[in-house]
Amino acid sequence: MLNKAFFARHAALVAPELIGVVLTIGDAGGIIVETEAYDEADPASHTFNGPTPRNLAMFGPPGHAYVYRSYGIHWCLNFVCGVEGVGEAVLIRAIEPTRGLDVMRERRGGIADIHKLCSGPGRLCQALGVDREFDRLPLDTLPFRLAAGARPPAVATGVRVGLTKGAETAWRFGWPGSRFLSRRFPPVPVTSVPSAARTALR
Repeated sequence: MLNKAFFARHAALVAPELIGVVLTIGDAGGIIVETEAYDEADPASHTFNGPTPRNLAMFGPPGHAYVYRSYGIHWCLNFVCGVEGVGEAVLIRAIEPTRGLDVMRERRGGIADIHKLCSGPGRLCQALGVDREFDRLPLDTLPFRLAAGARPPAVATGVRVGLTKGAETAWRFGWPGSRFLSRRFPPVPVTSVPSAARTALR
């Protein structure tokens, strides 16, 4: 089980180390294969302009969930990082589903293709049953379970997806070659953990 100390670091350091972690929420879950990091100095972050009722969970304490609705349609799950009072978090973009497949398929309208079940933050939240009720919940207690799993020998890095601001920041991390990514990474060298994140912070 990952504890709060794991998350009490910059989001761009935590994000690559989440690749390979097993995330289970209730009766369903899988292996985290793709993440994105955001902090309050980042123009793409919800916390760039300070705290609001919507983003308050992102300001801490670390080790809690921040859940928001994207474009009024999809829920997105984030893990709050850093220190309390500083707004940063890791967006969970995709998992490789391994547990509760029937439950997840039912939640996703009976989708048959397992590769599309949790490949993207909106799909992932729908499959795992995540909504606003999960906002601010601690990650080290039920219904969340976060456990160490198999680690990739390296982590792929790249720019984040679908941004108009901060689009050049390479704070997207993933399991190289995974068939469960929301989007493939460009054919660039992968880097070891945590050097990828430390390079991005320079």
